[in-house]
Amino acid sequence: MTEKKIALVTGANKGIGKEIARQLGEAGFVVLVGSRDLARGEVAAKELVAEGLDAAAVQVEVTDDRSVGAAADLIDREYGRLDVLVNNAAIIPVGDDAVSRVDSDVLRQAFETNVIGLVGTTRAVLPLLRKAGRARIVNLSTSLASFTQVGDPESRMSTVLTLGYNSSKAAVNMVTVMLANELRGTGILVNAADPGNCATDMGGWDAARTPAQGAAVAVRLATLGADGPTGEVHAEAGRLPW
Repeated sequence: MTEKKIALVTGANKGIGKEIARQLGEAGFVVLVGSRDLARGEVAAKELVAEGLDAAAVQVEVTDDRSVGAAADLIDREYGRLDVLVNNAAIIPVGDDAVSRVDSDVLRQAFETNVIGLVGTTRAVLPLLRKAGRARIVNLSTSLASFTQVGDPESRMSTVLTLGYNSSKAAVNMVTVMLANELRGTGILVNAADPGNCATDMGGWDAARTPAQGAAVAVRLATLGADGPTGEVHAEAGRLPW
């Protein structure tokens, strides 16, 4: 069994997820590149290996309990524990819109991946995180989940009309706080990270921040010391209000 720390990053075959995997690998972790499409995950993992990093692909479709369970079983067999879980996989579903226009099925898609999938993945690997002792869970959030910012008519966040994404990420913030409360005293820290709007498929390629800049926020939380904060949303400049 390796003495290196083991990290699983969901949705890691591209974008911010791949950059999180890369930076954790550079920090000395064995990085498990979680991807719902195993072939794409393998391409990303091979790219990281070519850079000298310790990486392997793991098929994880967060909306499929069997896929998540199989991934947890594989990690248990191959590594025996998990030190870091980064819940990065998320979607802005096609058709996401304002409250008066969004279709119910679009809302269901957002919550199925962004909330239910996140909770199911966390629940499945929690026994492996407990084996590590001082493990870390980082949930990717967003300023669009901030009631303070979205509720401010002077904020750009108030003009983004994606109810499914915004509300599901607000639910992720609550999941983060409740899980942090549940795991307080166990040595497992739980945080939510706001990477900012980065140049990715989701954020738009004209965004000012790079995926590497956004990833650094989550990586910092994934490598916190035992006395670090829990249940908070962090951005590059510090904590955001809920």
